[in-house]
Amino acid sequence: MAEAADFQGTCPSPARRLLRRTGALLAGAPLLTGLVQLPAAPAAHAAGQDSLRAASGSRTVAVSLDSLSPSVPSDGDTLTVSGTVTNNGKQAVTDAHVDLRVGQELNTRSAIDAVARRTAFEPGTDGSEVGGKYVQKFPRLAPGIAEHFNISVPVDKLNLGADGVYQLSVSLSGRTSAQPWEQVLGIRHTFLPWQPADADTKTKATYLWPLVSDVHMTAETGPGAQQTPVFLNDDLAKDIAPGGRLEQMLSLGKDLDVTWVIDPDLLASVDAMTRNYRIQTDGGTPVPGTHQAAAKQWLAELQQAVAGKEVVALPFADPDLASLAHGGTSVTGSLSQLKDATDVAAGTVETVLHVKPSTDFAWPVDGAVDPSIVKVATSAGADKVIARSDSLRETGDMTYTPSAARPIGGGTTAVVADERLSTAFEGDLSRAGATTLAVQRFLAQSLELHDQTNKQRSIVVAPQRMPTAHQAQAMAQALTALQQSTWSQSQDLAAATKAAPDPGAATKVPSTAAYPSSLRKKELGRSAFAAIARTQDKVDNFKVVLTDESRVATPFGRAMNREMSTAWRGRPAEAEHFRDGVEAYLDDLSEQVKLIDKSETKLSGRSATIPVTVQNNLVQGVDHLVLRLTSTNPTRLKIVGKAYSEQPVAVSGGHSQSVKFTTSANANGPVTVVAQLYTQDGREYGAPVTFDVKVTEITATVMLVIGGGVLLLVLAGFRMYTQRKRAAAREAAQGAGTAEDAGKTDADSGEGAADGSGESTAEPENGAPEQPSDPAPDTAPENADPSGTGEKVDR
Repeated sequence: MAEAADFQGTCPSPARRLLRRTGALLAGAPLLTGLVQLPAAPAAHAAGQDSLRAASGSRTVAVSLDSLSPSVPSDGDTLTVSGTVTNNGKQAVTDAHVDLRVGQELNTRSAIDAVARRTAFEPGTDGSEVGGKYVQKFPRLAPGIAEHFNISVPVDKLNLGADGVYQLSVSLSGRTSAQPWEQVLGIRHTFLPWQPADADTKTKATYLWPLVSDVHMTAETGPGAQQTPVFLNDDLAKDIAPGGRLEQMLSLGKDLDVTWVIDPDLLASVDAMTRNYRIQTDGGTPVPGTHQAAAKQWLAELQQAVAGKEVVALPFADPDLASLAHGGTSVTGSLSQLKDATDVAAGTVETVLHVKPSTDFAWPVDGAVDPSIVKVATSAGADKVIARSDSLRETGDMTYTPSAARPIGGGTTAVVADERLSTAFEGDLSRAGATTLAVQRFLAQSLELHDQTNKQRSIVVAPQRMPTAHQAQAMAQALTALQQSTWSQSQDLAAATKAAPDPGAATKVPSTAAYPSSLRKKELGRSAFAAIARTQDKVDNFKVVLTDESRVATPFGRAMNREMSTAWRGRPAEAEHFRDGVEAYLDDLSEQVKLIDKSETKLSGRSATIPVTVQNNLVQGVDHLVLRLTSTNPTRLKIVGKAYSEQPVAVSGGHSQSVKFTTSANANGPVTVVAQLYTQDGREYGAPVTFDVKVTEITATVMLVIGGGVLLLVLAGFRMYTQRKRAAAREAAQGAGTAEDAGKTDADSGEGAADGSGESTAEPENGAPEQPSDPAPDTAPENADPSGTGEKVDR
């Protein structure tokens, strides 16, 4: 039952198991006969000594298996194994040699796991040395020194039997001064898949090849028509450069038969790099990016690689479905964010890669599912969920690994990836030895899975989302060998999904409580989704006042998708910093449309006009705004006859506009007035401006005084007018009389001779010439003679 419960890959089919046991008994019969004839005690003593010697020194020398070629040998091949041996002990090793050992055939997938975990030498289990000339000798191994070895042996010298997976070990044997007998001082175990002829029925295998990256772009864009994007850093340029992680994924994947799984955000980011872009700096001023050529080359090669291939588009920025299910659904609007990310995915991929992707697959982190995750995954339109067999476990009496697809209810299909194959290339594969072991273990598991039954199955492999460059190289090496093997054939993900499910395969989604705690600890919390919802609310309030809302809705919409990305798992501080940056930039933009502060305003009269200025520092115009001016004391001061008044506002980009309100005062004293912008749907926009209006009402007494003064001014003016008119009349009469007297004088006495000009030269009695404008005296003179002493002169 223990072996039957090996859900990932159980024991072989009954017929094959019976055949192997029969062969083993027949082959071992002569050996058992000989053993019976030997003394029992010496044999047991010798075996005990061998085990003691093996256990005492089998880890003294480190054995690294750096290369094994071919990974899947066939008849007539020569197997070449190379690597290094390093003496980690304190004593030199003498009479050392490296040899190959072929162990027993492994009949189950769990047996492969057990061998992979072992590091020590086990006599009998690890097989005997191939020996002969297929060894490499080292007379002396000094402590701390690594020596290279290379052994080539014809496959037919390995004495491989029936098709299957064999344990292959590389061991170093030698002596030390403390233990001067030959013993195994170091060993490394791996696997040798042996299937020289084509299988009658091949396993159909689908391998997902993910192009997923971290978040790189911010919400910030330049003011021009191109809206130059701003990147968090220049890490993406390193990833797409030769030798970078994404460059390796592309260059290796284009030669493989795989299903491309792509995050549209990665495509949008690289596409943005093909034009002008900027990079944030610690100083705050973004600097121009310079990797346009690398971005163009990477995209061009990707377009060629995916042409005619199956492409699956994840929702934009690869939202964390588990985090959303466990912490986001209680926040209003979170599922709308997922729907938005799904809606833009296909268009992004088609625009950049010119292929039509599939968008009906959801891929939770590590394929871990529960009912809430499935519900969220399908809420945006996906009807297929990529799970993993360590989450959706087999609980029945299955004796083999079932096909990937199986119905889980509600019209949803779970595509269950094989856990052992999917996790084969995790961990540090920067060392050649680690890569070789991972490749051989992957191939061994694949062949053992195939040998479980003669029934053809569809198997899916979903590796880690963001493999390193070394992991990608190992994946490509293993896939190349698998796709050239005799037991496997490639298949698209869509075809694997449509394959008939095995009747006994598990279809029950595990409970929410069964979700791994190690994964739950790395999720985005509810506070993250609350912050996203707050930002969305601000975006909605801001974009309605813009004449071109796309300049804000698009960059901030994509930024909020990125805030939900799986890339933030295990990085809460960085995720919060990104969210804060998006919201702060949005606040800064919103504050570019604001009311100008006002100082105290004085009103001296019953009515006056109050101007309020709206400033727009954006490059585009704003409209659909309403400015409301409110009096906090309408008894004393009214705005257009009411407590408040509103006026529509529209301001061009980079301009200001004053809006005037008519006010009326009823009493003296200060009144606080509040100016506030609103959107047309009645939501407050920006901060209010509050200022005081000092009212000075004009009293009745003051009005009477002013009225009297005005009347006096009018009377004074009238008197001056009449005086001037009378004076002019007297002057005219006096001029006429003077002319008559002068005529009489000339005729009677001849006095007053003319000066030749026809004008009189007579002067006034005071000797000053008379001016035409001088006023005439009120009365004529009584006597022209000089006055006597004490005589009154009337002037």
